[in-house]
Amino acid sequence: MKITSADITLTEVDLAKFPQDGKFEIVLIGKSNVGKSSFINCMLGRKSLARTSSQPGKTRTANFYIVNDEFYFVDMPGYGYAKVAKTQRLEFSKIIKDYIRKRDTDFIVFFLLDNRHEPTNNDKEMFEYLRSEGINPVVILTKCDKVKSSERASVLKQIKAGLKLEPDDLVFEFSSVTSKGKDQIWEFIESILEDDEEFYEDLDDEYEDHGDDEFFEDDEYDYEYSDDDEYDE
Repeated sequence: MKITSADITLTEVDLAKFPQDGKFEIVLIGKSNVGKSSFINCMLGRKSLARTSSQPGKTRTANFYIVNDEFYFVDMPGYGYAKVAKTQRLEFSKIIKDYIRKRDTDFIVFFLLDNRHEPTNNDKEMFEYLRSEGINPVVILTKCDKVKSSERASVLKQIKAGLKLEPDDLVFEFSSVTSKGKDQIWEFIESILEDDEEFYEDLDDEYEDHGDDEFFEDDEYDYEYSDDDEYDE
């Protein structure tokens, strides 16, 4: 995908104040220091659009990045950092849960994990929570350039076992240093955007065929590892 424009448009904690323009959203969920900011900067070809922090757990808002005026990357607060006050950890969790349960727009979740480590209890709990809400996250394994080639297969096996992934679950290895996985992830995103656009085109056609009145009806932590890297929310 060619990136013609990218900018941060909103930092907010209140779901009612999130964008209401109906654009597709790619939601980034992961532990503090997993590399969400570096993922955004690498994917968008920007060096510092999303800012890394010297203190993990510092990001406390949902950050919306508009891309090509077409869709958003939504960077959620990192979870699982013990040195953040318990009340703040609960606040972070509430932002994510409010979004997953109440957000009225089409979205997909990218679940970011550090490729060098097995999933922690926090990771497993968050992943299981998303599953329980009917979400099937796409797993992005960050910092894969720091894993030796000889260890990649065994590390990947451990991660899949830890999250209880099925054979058809999507997993991408990614590095913001080498850009590994960037093209493959963009290809996937483009396919999702095309499917979303086709869905609404079909919906509009069906709506016109049925008229305006009767077509629509309503249906009803703890930080378990540390690194020497600069912290990256």
